[in-house]
Amino acid sequence: MSVESSSSAVQQPPSSSNLPLLGDNQVVATTSSASSASSSSTSSSSSSVGGGNVVGVPLDTQGSGEPPAKKQLLDGGGGGATSSSGSSLLSSAAAASGMHEKLAHRISNALCCAVCLDLPKTAMYQCQMGHLMCAACFTHLLADGRLRDQIATCPNCRVEISKSTASRNLAVEKAASELPSECQFCNKEFPYKSLERHEQHECQERPTKCKYHRIGCQWRGPYHETNEHERNCLHPQKSGYEVMAALEAHDDRIKEEKKMFNTLIDLLSYEKIIFNDLQMKPYRTDEYVHKLFYETARFSAFNQQWVVKARINNSQRDPHQSNERTITYQLILKTKTSTPMSIHFFALKGPFSDMKVSTQIYKHEFTETSTESEYYVLPLPDGIGGSGSSECNRMLANKGINFRLLMFLLNK
Repeated sequence: MSVESSSSAVQQPPSSSNLPLLGDNQVVATTSSASSASSSSTSSSSSSVGGGNVVGVPLDTQGSGEPPAKKQLLDGGGGGATSSSGSSLLSSAAAASGMHEKLAHRISNALCCAVCLDLPKTAMYQCQMGHLMCAACFTHLLADGRLRDQIATCPNCRVEISKSTASRNLAVEKAASELPSECQFCNKEFPYKSLERHEQHECQERPTKCKYHRIGCQWRGPYHETNEHERNCLHPQKSGYEVMAALEAHDDRIKEEKKMFNTLIDLLSYEKIIFNDLQMKPYRTDEYVHKLFYETARFSAFNQQWVVKARINNSQRDPHQSNERTITYQLILKTKTSTPMSIHFFALKGPFSDMKVSTQIYKHEFTETSTESEYYVLPLPDGIGGSGSSECNRMLANKGINFRLLMFLLNK
């Protein structure tokens, strides 16, 4: 009985649960070296005789001998696997690009000025607590403090700021110069340090005038359209009468510049010429509302005593409430004179000064009854009408205004 049961057990085919399913990628593990060798020999003989599938080997690798992952890459027909890997690479690159842009944006926000919220174009200053201010806003705050007769403070932490307490932050300036910034004309990004050169000389979308604007053409458009416009511009075909009318305004400006140049040449031929390097210091009036003015110490010229006095916005009551700021100055004779004195004078940048001033010559006839000249505009280079607010703020931020005064006396 026991012999028959063992014989039947040997002749019974293996259960279907022990055989690998079609397309199954799992290899059947053997529990002993003897059974592994036996199954190996049995599989090879069945394969050679009946041409059946190899037991325990994945069907998708038969005939190629390549592992599944490599075979899918070589075939290219897997479709799903290939497209999914490609899309994952693209999504990873897009995610990295998005992270880079977000990082640059966060860094830009961290390095921007606390007042104007913009990256610095020149110098960047910081208060004692580390809050950042660009040079223009820093001088503007100092000028406001001077106009209000108050101590200038940081807009974030209200700590006192001055040229002696604040310091340059060179690391922020260098980092800001490397950050990408968008061109205002073509909207492309460039390193901040090269953005100005791109916008002024390289950008194809930068606004440009027609070369015939001197004869009246008012066209203004992107640089890449300039050649096309100039080929079709109608102003070169206009009559001489129409062209002359457009040139009159240009000639008037040239005449004014030439007149000033000739006047200066004539003044240099005068017998009595003198110059003084002066410094104007800030003071306050004794009125109910104290107004800021600047004044020099007395100095000698032509055997007389003189003083230069200046005021802000023509002694406006609250000049700190205005963004447009001008400096006007006058020449005052402090001693008596028995004969009239015709004086030409103008202010220049002196050897100990960093002010930026244009040349404008003024004249006044000093007599016993007229010892003060009118207030004349100190012509600063930036701004309209010879008055530059940013340069004015920079001068007000200093403890004094250094300049050179040239005076010419006309002998009668």
